[in-house]
This record gives sequence, structure tokens and C-alpha cells, in this order.
Amino acid sequence: MSKVVVFDHPLIQHKLSIIRDKSTNTKTFRENVNEIGSLVTYEVTRDFEVKEIDIETPITKTKAKVLVKDVVIIPILRAGLGMVDGIQNVIPTAKVGHIGLYRDEETLKPNKYYAKFPIETKQATVLIVDPMLATGNSAIAAIDEVKAYGAKDIRFVGIVGCPEGIKALQEAHPDVDIYIVSIDEKLNEVGYIVPGLGDCGDRLFGTK
Repeated sequence: MSKVVVFDHPLIQHKLSIIRDKSTNTKTFRENVNEIGSLVTYEVTRDFEVKEIDIETPITKTKAKVLVKDVVIIPILRAGLGMVDGIQNVIPTAKVGHIGLYRDEETLKPNKYYAKFPIETKQATVLIVDPMLATGNSAIAAIDEVKAYGAKDIRFVGIVGCPEGIKALQEAHPDVDIYIVSIDEKLNEVGYIVPGLGDCGDRLFGTK
């Protein structure tokens, strides 16, 4: 079974409080989601594989370490876009793919309308990014698509989740580790996380 890593860093928790607050405006909400993206990247990448290479400093020759694999970030549209810049601030060489899913409000099932991935995806470490892990259906569908493309090393990176979504994702993809800032209480009857932070996409882009 995959591992679940919950971030308890004080700065991350402070920023989570800001984006939970319904009075937070769009600009501040977007900035803090972006900053959380940067901060969580340090933990997500902690066990990335490195190899030694020979380099020459201004002083002498020495051994240095570099990442073995490329990194590909794949946000689930729309809300996942809010974390991409923050992650790329830490990994500027990362390529970015996109997957578009919309949720049927009656069935809560995701429907794909777009998918485009860098060729490096097949051999890279892939970060599937979505701030919300609610029912888990969108994350599962996105990972299905990426695996079908050929990716094997996949991690899910989010902000707020709930037990139902985590359980569903682990059962569907037990090889995909989950990195998240908070495991909230539950889902409500219409598929929103409680206490959550509302509709992350709408709050990021000011569409409601």
C-alpha cells in the first residue's frame, strides 16, 4: 500500500489557514496556493534518486550529485495549475503536462476533455498535482491516463484531502504515494471536503 505523507511544517500550516478563510481574496489565495506548492516540493523530492558526476569548481575537480530522472509535473485542470509555478520555482527544469477533467455534478465522476504529456513522462518521476483530494475520482482518472501513456514512477501532490479520497486512491493505485497538507474530516453530501476550503478552482481564478 502507498504511503501518505502529511506536511506539518508551521509555514505550510499558516498558509493553509489563509486559504481556508472565506474572506481571503483571489490574489492572496492564489499567492498562498503557489507558495504551498513550493514548500511541499522539498518533502516530495526528499528521496529522489541521485548519481555522482565529475565536475570542476573554480578551485579543483570534485564529485557532485545530480538527479537521475527527469521530473514532469501534471496538474489536473483547473485547480492544479495553482501549484505548478510554485513547484517549478524549486525544480525549474521540470516539464509540464496537462490533463483536463470535469466532474459530473450528479454522479461525481470525472470526464476527460484534454490530455497532453511531455515525451519524458514515460521515464520521469511524475507529480500529479491537484489541491483537492475529495472523492479521489479525478486523481484516479488522471493516474490511469498517465499510466496508460507509459509512466511508472508517479506521486500525487495535494493540499487538502479527506479519508474517503485517500482510501479510494490507495485502493485504485497502491503504488502511488500521496503527499498532502491536511486530512480533513469528511466529504459532504455533494462531494465537497469538510471543513475544506471551498471550490479551489473558483477561488484561484475568481470565477465565483
